[in-house]
Order: sequence, then structure tokens, then C-alpha cells
Amino acid sequence: MALYVDIEKRYGDFCLRVCFEMQREMFAILGASGCGKSLTLKCIAGIEKPDAGVIKLDDTVLFDAAKKINVPTRKRNIGYLFQDYALFPHMTVFQNIMCGAKDKDKTREWIGRFFLEGKERLYPAQLSGGQRQRVALARMLAQNPRFVMFDEPFSALDNYLKTQLEREVMNVMETFGNGGIFVSHDRNEVYRLTDRIAVMENGSIVDVQDKHGIFDAPKTLAATLLTGCKNITRLEWRGNGYYALDWEMMLSISGAVEAQGKAFRYAGVRAHFLELVSETERDADNVIACEILRVIEDTFSFIVLFTNRAAACKTGYAVMTYELSKEDWHRIAGKPLYLKVPTDKVILMEK
Repeated sequence: MALYVDIEKRYGDFCLRVCFEMQREMFAILGASGCGKSLTLKCIAGIEKPDAGVIKLDDTVLFDAAKKINVPTRKRNIGYLFQDYALFPHMTVFQNIMCGAKDKDKTREWIGRFFLEGKERLYPAQLSGGQRQRVALARMLAQNPRFVMFDEPFSALDNYLKTQLEREVMNVMETFGNGGIFVSHDRNEVYRLTDRIAVMENGSIVDVQDKHGIFDAPKTLAATLLTGCKNITRLEWRGNGYYALDWEMMLSISGAVEAQGKAFRYAGVRAHFLELVSETERDADNVIACEILRVIEDTFSFIVLFTNRAAACKTGYAVMTYELSKEDWHRIAGKPLYLKVPTDKVILMEK
């Protein structure tokens, strides 16, 4: 299904201005809480009425403010998984799913696919948050909708069950074939489950790329932060190159000639892209003599919080992050730490 959305919606002091287009694909909207992700889905579903604009699904106009078209929610045939699940509290698990499936055998099939055997006679109040979420997923998909939308569908699940359900949703969406929208604040979820990602900030979409592009070269500070980059600096052009104000260093960048004259305001580098170098290379380009502030042991790695030693004596110095394997940390622990920012891994942002 091809979906075209170009709408405006005021909600108190908040203003949603969204424009995007998608084809038969899994399309993600990635953004922090309160940025307008859920409001966008509600407008597409017909639960909220935009103030202006157009929503079109294939050749069907669902909303057109100028032409006074607003197709009722029940006639849009869009599957929508709410954050709060929206189950019927007076119905059992079996009855809730039956509302979508309309057939007892299909209902049993969906109960099996979403690991709900033995729960058929329970009511929503008797279920855990994860179980309610699975019932809602099964009920939505059992309706055979034209188009589906997921609003943070795995937020209440433990990691093991989340992995199982992600697989099931992938399988279902491949069979479904019409594509859908997946809303989340979790960068790893959207990377695993979707094809293209739109980054939303303060009610507007600020970057749209395929998932590889948006992680390799995000275009805005918001996109860079939301895709998990932990090392960000303000930039200042100083005649012959960029100076990283928060890292206290001149920054060599691949394609620096092309970068001249462009108004890049920020640069970033991901924590796992920093390169460990020897003390003999301390004066090379982009090398930081690190003042280690804290070392944190994660499940499968170590995370080193540090600052440029040249900036450590200053007030408000920038804390940077380096992530490395446990084996590598045990090899260098107790020794001076020198890290290089690779010239080809620098993310440049104009805004």
C-alpha cells in the first residue's frame, strides 16, 4: 500500500506538521516521547482530525481538509495497535481475538502464533502487560487490515518474549505484504524491523532515509542523537579547518575540501568507532589523550567515560564515550589511553 501524509494539527501549544510518503514497506517513525509520533498515527487512523492537509492510501482519499473529506475510522480498515492495547475488558482473550478473526478456527490459530495457549478464558484484567499486548497484536492482525500501524508494540515485554514476537511480526508482515508504520523511540527495534526511518522532532519530520543511510550519515543533530551517537561536538570553521569546540581539538575530516564553505554546526562519532592507538601516535591528527573519568562494565563490553586531557581542567568539559570489548579492555587497563577519531567516521550536521 502506498501512503501519502501531508497534515497539520494543533494540540494546545503543540503543532504537528508532518509530510511523508511510503510504499509497500515497513516505515518507522523514530522520536522521543512527546514529539508527535502517536498523534500522527491517530490522524491516519481517523481517531484525530487534522486541521489541514491530505491523507491518501493508494487511490483512496482518507482525509482532505479542502474538499471536506474525512472517512470514518471504521471504514478505513487500518489495523492500529495502541500503546494501551484498547482490549475489551468484558471479553475473554478468545473473544477479543474473535472480534478480529470472525472465525473460531482462525482465532485458535492466532492464539497459538502469539503464545497465548491456556489464557483463552482469562479477561484482560487477569493478564500481565505483555500478555495483553500479545492479545492486542493478535486481534489487530486477525482483522486482515489493508494497512497496519504499530505504536511501541514491544515496550512491556521482556527481552526473550520480545525477540519471539519480533520474529512473529516479521513473518506476519512478510506474508501481509502491504507494509505498515512502526513507531518507536528504540533505535535497535526500528533498525531490525523496518526498511526506512523518519526521525521526528517537535512535531516535524527532520530526516528520512533508508535505515543504513540514517545510521551511517544522519543529517541533523536530532537524528544523530536518536540513532545512538554519544559523542557530539559543536563546530567552528577556523580558516583552514574545523575546530571541535567541545573536544578541544582541530578535527580532520574526510572530504574536508568539499566541506569548506558549508555551514556544518555539529560533528559526531559513535562510541564503537573510536580507534585505540599507541602513545607514539599521540601527536597525530584527531588523537585524544584521554583523562578517564569512569569505567562501566556492560554485559558484553566495557564503556569508558573520558574527556580530552587538554580540556579536563576546564569547567563544563565534554564527557565522551568509548565502547570496547572486554578482552581489549583487560589488555589496556591501567595504561594511558589514546583514542583517534577516524576521519571517515565523522558525522557532520548542518542543524
